[in-house]
Amino acid sequence: MWALRSLLRAAAGRTMSQGPARRQRPPKDPLRHLRTREKRGQSWEPGGPNTVYLQVVAAGGRDAGAALYVFSEYNRYLFNCGEGVQRLMQEHKLKVARLDNIFLTRMHWYNVGGLCGMILTLKETGLPKCVLSGPPQLEKYLEAIKVFSGPLKGIDLAVRPHSAPEYKDETMTVFQIPIHSVSQKMDGRDPSLVVAFVCKLHVKKGNFLVLKAKELGLPVGTAAIAPIIAAVKDGKSVTFEGREILPEEICTPPDPGLAFVVVECPDEGFIQPICENAVFKRYQGKADAPVALVVHLAPESVLLDSRYQQWMERFGPDTQHLILNENCASVHNLRSHKIQTQLNLIHPDIFPPLADLRHKGEGATSRVPAVRAECLLKYQLRPRREWQRDAILTCNPDEFTAEALELPDFQESIQESRKSVQDGPAPAEKRSQYPEIVFLGTGSAIPMKIRNVSSTLVNISSDRSLLLDCGEGTLGQLCRHYGDEVDRVLGTLAAVFVSHLHADHHTGLLNILLQRERALASLGKPLHPLLVVAPTQLRAWLQQYHDQCQEILHHINLIPAKCLQKTAEVSSPIVEKLISSLLEMCDLEKFQTCLVRHCRHAFGCALVHASGWKVVYSGDTMPCDALVQMGKDATLLIHEATLEDGLEEEAVEKTHSTTSQAIAVGMQMNAKFIMLNHFSQRYAKIPLFSPDFNNRVGIAFDHMKVCFGDFPTVPKLIPPLKALFAGDLEEMEERREKRELRLLRAALLSRESPQKRVPRDEPPSPQSKKARAQ
Repeated sequence: MWALRSLLRAAAGRTMSQGPARRQRPPKDPLRHLRTREKRGQSWEPGGPNTVYLQVVAAGGRDAGAALYVFSEYNRYLFNCGEGVQRLMQEHKLKVARLDNIFLTRMHWYNVGGLCGMILTLKETGLPKCVLSGPPQLEKYLEAIKVFSGPLKGIDLAVRPHSAPEYKDETMTVFQIPIHSVSQKMDGRDPSLVVAFVCKLHVKKGNFLVLKAKELGLPVGTAAIAPIIAAVKDGKSVTFEGREILPEEICTPPDPGLAFVVVECPDEGFIQPICENAVFKRYQGKADAPVALVVHLAPESVLLDSRYQQWMERFGPDTQHLILNENCASVHNLRSHKIQTQLNLIHPDIFPPLADLRHKGEGATSRVPAVRAECLLKYQLRPRREWQRDAILTCNPDEFTAEALELPDFQESIQESRKSVQDGPAPAEKRSQYPEIVFLGTGSAIPMKIRNVSSTLVNISSDRSLLLDCGEGTLGQLCRHYGDEVDRVLGTLAAVFVSHLHADHHTGLLNILLQRERALASLGKPLHPLLVVAPTQLRAWLQQYHDQCQEILHHINLIPAKCLQKTAEVSSPIVEKLISSLLEMCDLEKFQTCLVRHCRHAFGCALVHASGWKVVYSGDTMPCDALVQMGKDATLLIHEATLEDGLEEEAVEKTHSTTSQAIAVGMQMNAKFIMLNHFSQRYAKIPLFSPDFNNRVGIAFDHMKVCFGDFPTVPKLIPPLKALFAGDLEEMEERREKRELRLLRAALLSRESPQKRVPRDEPPSPQSKKARAQ
């Protein structure tokens, strides 16, 4: 007992010696805006917000899609939610928890690819309700995502169909305008339908001029002034002591109810219906509500059409125009560029620089002046109409490099690691470029600014590759990694392995399928279905999305992952043929799967190449004997290491592995090398190192590229990595010390009070449930 107390005092003293204790702030209530709204009550009258602006989240590029964020002090809105939008909002501090309305212009994966992940995040934040507006398939889409998300309890997801009357809240009134293409047939999925939105701000009443009122002798500061203020703000004259006072004498003019329009015109088939739409005509020319801004989600072919240009002109010279499409060159994921530039200093081949997506051909000039979107560009509607460019991202590699080179011991550790590599033993055989492993997403759960969710590209040869998992944003990562070469890479893709049906492992698949079709067309190659090895439950999600939302099943041939288990009997000749095709295309002797210890129907896999190498991928799992057996003598094991050592109980609860557990699995299977990935987003830049790290272990980063010849080099990069991220490692170590101190205090209290026991009627811990289940 005394030993425990002295250790506790020493730890406490160590904590205090680091400086005066800072007063802890109370935790922020992420839903405090809802409490404020509840206090205002339901009987609010539209008075108009003081501040309203639109901000570009994603400018329309192939890597990021097109999305808009609209802010007022009362509400937040999002227009379209493609893959990667949640990641951008997190990076650029656009608060997801404040979204109460999401507007979607079309049921296409380009617009809704990030919606399932966004909904799951909104649910986790505790947001009680979110309203989705747009195409009629939205309800079916929500039903479809429940195949993998489960019941979406805890959040009320209301769908407002495009046929519903206008929507009104504290900020504005929104009118939905359905537009049908003339060049496509309508069917149950309505691919020919887009929904445009006309958003009209409420008139903002003028401000009462207190000093002017005092000069006129009005009873400022007394109860009698209230009805006078209300009257003049409503534009009425008042009579005081026999004198008529006009509202403009003591009140500023009201701010008119400006409108803005968001319209998608995906191809020329929509131009005529847009130009002839009666609702739009009411807002053109001498309109009651002047249109301040029209946002165009349209390709260059539409913008160059004379009919569309004439339609734009009819809004008049006071209307601004904002264009979002693939010709809008913009940096979106600035933190990815920064960290990759700094990692590149450590090893330029293993950490190659990201492609510069900014240098694209400018869009053709139009008769109507228009602004091209850039990430975080703002157009302010109130208090003053103006473009605001101060938040636009600037990517300056020289600045990132200088910042890294100023870090203590960083340059010295790079030099030492390079010398260590040069002094190492010469490779026994000639270094081969293939297979080449490109880590596209190395984080878990949700996409974050540093690490995207799970995806690893295995380039088997120069013309053949496959993906191990395909989380949201995988296509964007490929674009940032390969730049203009992305079509060539998509053209080499032979197969995708989906380990299990958690959203962070498969919701990037549909974008890969759709963009692969485009890539093959640009390469002059015919479209053939992509082989997808996955749990059979994936088919239910794909089938529902295909039936209700968008045709995608012709893109895919599904091989059930269970059919590739060691003892599986394949009874279907079609599946047998697909498996043979998979092995032949990838030059593999074996593609084997096994069940792992995560959720139901979770698999790991092993690829055995004709030349003898073997790559094993764990997917998500706790330490798993079946994986060890399948992976015996692997050339490379890619294993998840979600949590740090010391969090074994949490790892059991969440069915993941700690760092040392992952390394131990590799040692048990006698893997030549182990790459750790799938880190919890609490380790945004770098995970904590365990004592088990050795010269057969490496840490994966997004956009890291390794081949087998790099195995001796990768562990030698750890010292410069520690120097680059020294501040982050120190913070994580402090958190670990505090956690251990809390555990120590708890142990001390439990030993001093043995009579205090946990009541029997309390629910068992998740760990005890797991223990009983095993």
